[in-house]
Amino acid sequence: MPVTDDDGLRELLSMDPVAVVGCSSTPGKAAHDIPKYLQEHGYEVIPVNPYADEILGREAYDSLADVAEEIELVDVFRPSEEVSGIVDEVLARHEDRGDIEGVWLQLGITDDEALARAEEGGLLATQDRCMKVEHGRLMG
Repeated sequence: MPVTDDDGLRELLSMDPVAVVGCSSTPGKAAHDIPKYLQEHGYEVIPVNPYADEILGREAYDSLADVAEEIELVDVFRPSEEVSGIVDEVLARHEDRGDIEGVWLQLGITDDEALARAEEGGLLATQDRCMKVEHGRLMG
């Protein structure tokens, strides 16, 4: 079951650095403004977007596998139908590198089956929640 309680959400929010899959270079889009908010609140944000070279002053990576630094949390801003493949990438990296402890699917993004696989792989996961809203509510 995805995390829904405040203690579990706090645990996810304590994870840093955060790789943002689908991070946008366009101000005004949630996939840009929420990672910017996280960055302004002390998170190390690692943008993952194959169509951008740099976002929020950081190199943007083509995929999670390309990220050299350690990642603790993966924040997903991609359509629900892409979640299964992203979770496959997360689990492969988790097995290979031993990093990544959690998966956060943003508001409106859900995939029960993929999150069940993430949890079976030892990860904390939540879906259909805005990381900015929950951070403000629980950590503000």
